[in-house]
Amino acid sequence: MTPRLLDIQQNVLSKNDRLARELRVSFEANHLFVVNLVSSPGAGKTTFLEHTLKQLGERAWGAAALVGDLATENDARRLERSGAPVRQIVTAGICHLEAEMIGAHLAGWDLPALDFLFIENVGNLVCPASYDLGESLRVVLLSVTEGEDKPLKYPPMFHSSDLVILTKIDLAAAAEFDRKTAYASIQAVAPEAPVLETSAKTGIGMQAWLEYLVGRREQWLAPAAGS
Repeated sequence: MTPRLLDIQQNVLSKNDRLARELRVSFEANHLFVVNLVSSPGAGKTTFLEHTLKQLGERAWGAAALVGDLATENDARRLERSGAPVRQIVTAGICHLEAEMIGAHLAGWDLPALDFLFIENVGNLVCPASYDLGESLRVVLLSVTEGEDKPLKYPPMFHSSDLVILTKIDLAAAAEFDRKTAYASIQAVAPEAPVLETSAKTGIGMQAWLEYLVGRREQWLAPAAGS
């Protein structure tokens, strides 16, 4: 049975990769910078994204979000408070988002009017690592309350991410968060990934995050501008 299981997994990933490539072509044609946010449950991903959407809107950037959860539309309702367009993807038990789900939920949106599209993936540090969603940037969030060794426990997710964001940094002292150990764990599996320390609650690091985000989009657009 093992070879059959492997064949099925390979076929699923092959289909996803093909659809992700098609999405990426569409995103690039529309100059839409897509950010895939991944984390474990409770890392503060929704709060972080809500503040990001709100602050981008205040700076006149067009931003929207797709939110993945196994059940409920609670996170989408929370994110709608930012004023940005938001759609919920209920996966009905699937522990990750797939490119086909993303494509199915884009219908009716004016993509050329948007600058950023955020995909809040299902809270899971395992399955989402294998699924390309056509994103321009993959960002993994790690809360100071989760433990400094999470990157070592889930290396594929951290290795496949372009940026590591430490969340809830205002709780670092209370959680007895060991920065040196955490940074060593990140460095061990994702040596090229920069790290930003943030707190959506207090605003720590959020300006640096927005500057990074806008800068990455400008870099991403540069080849098209030069062609």
